[in-house]
Amino acid sequence: MIQIGIVGCGVIGNRLAAAVAEHDRYELAAACDLDADRAASLAADHGTDRTATTTDHASLVERDGLDAVYVGVPPLAHREVVADALAAGKHVICEKPIAADAETGRELVALAEETDRVTAVNLPFRYTPGFVRLREAVAAGDIGDPRRVELRFRFPEWPREWQDVAWLESREQGGPLREVGTHFLFGVQELFGPIDSVSADVGYSGPDAYEDDVAGIFRADGVRGTIDLLCDHEGEAENSVTVVGDDASLSLTEWYRLARNRGREDEETLVDERGDTVRALLTEFASAVDGDGGDLVSFAEATRVQEVLEAIHASDGDRVHLGAGDRR
Repeated sequence: MIQIGIVGCGVIGNRLAAAVAEHDRYELAAACDLDADRAASLAADHGTDRTATTTDHASLVERDGLDAVYVGVPPLAHREVVADALAAGKHVICEKPIAADAETGRELVALAEETDRVTAVNLPFRYTPGFVRLREAVAAGDIGDPRRVELRFRFPEWPREWQDVAWLESREQGGPLREVGTHFLFGVQELFGPIDSVSADVGYSGPDAYEDDVAGIFRADGVRGTIDLLCDHEGEAENSVTVVGDDASLSLTEWYRLARNRGREDEETLVDERGDTVRALLTEFASAVDGDGGDLVSFAEATRVQEVLEAIHASDGDRVHLGAGDRR
């Protein structure tokens, strides 16, 4: 059994804990949150009578017998918790984004490379059945040559109703691009490789507050893409990626539903199952811990996404080129 500790007992931490409780390779050994009651609640709901709780992540990562740590705290705290866990010889799963900024992401990549510990970032499109089918279909040429990839986000309310955390409103570590856009920009990276240039016009909801209006373009492996984001408006919520090819289009909506030629008379639903992406992540992570490979999103892959996010914010309408050295 892999003894795992969870640092950060919010919505996502509880989701991870529930998956741990149902997985035959894991046992929840410890839970940590600055709010002692939240740590205790998570342990009571998903742990055993042996599950320890604490408000100090440093004591959790040093716990005897602990094999792995899941880091589910806000992005600004990722570096400290990840670094302490690696220094204590623990394997690490880090919640996305890898960090609040790309420089910190690169620091975490370097820390991971200095150890023999297994590290991964929770970016579930790697395992989402609809997205996997999309990736395979594009690679197989099922829609002809890709001509455009379109990312569209609509948030009538930000943060969303179920996200009762103030940090999501801050420009420093929150906002819809980091929280949601990270998944879809990672998806573009899965489809076409690294994004090599971006140009975006970004509006903000207030000084030091989150972006609420983004119109931009990007390019990856010669395929042009668009990003269209709007917050705090009337209308329905939407998160979608559409790949338009010479012969057909494929659209992933609602995080999991894949349709061919969405909105046309010949629209066809290809995938309509969510899949259990958290379980898939845990299974692949266990394989890696066992030395049997494991299909995991690396710190380096997640940092490349963070570099794109940073370029979008820095663009101010100009094209930003991403790569080694000077990025503009």
